[in-house]
Amino acid sequence: MKMSSNASPSVRNADSVSRQTSASPAQVWDVLADGWTYPCWVVGAARMRAVDTDFPSPGARLHHSFGAWPFAVDDETICMRSEPGTRIVLEAHGWPLGEAQVDISLRPAVGGGTEIVILEDATDGPGRWLIPGPARQILIRTRNIETLRRLAFLAERSSSPD
Repeated sequence: MKMSSNASPSVRNADSVSRQTSASPAQVWDVLADGWTYPCWVVGAARMRAVDTDFPSPGARLHHSFGAWPFAVDDETICMRSEPGTRIVLEAHGWPLGEAQVDISLRPAVGGGTEIVILEDATDGPGRWLIPGPARQILIRTRNIETLRRLAFLAERSSSPD
């Protein structure tokens, strides 16, 4: 499903992935706003090295590594836009693969909980230049299904594995 024109320009043609969670928008936002949780819910992120104290303010950075040890690569993600409780837009760096823009929005779900919607697309680097858009979106969509699953688990803080 394509997102509305309200999305950031670089992800307007990205396929959206959504997930409903029983957690409130505030609970989901608390996870998003805590940069130290990033490797717990972002597929591919291996560890956090530092989080700017003003994260998730625009311009604040998450200093992370991605990939498996001992081949982990140090890079960063920059908060481009932050609407507390409803939306965050990130510029994720993962060189040598490239850069991507990630737009995550939260909406109260009918009947309670939250609908989380994520749009992502490569904006620079080999991931954009070498992989055609439709094929790239299949890969990103698959990754983001698991990303939202992890984010929902963290926000729900369940004590049962069901």
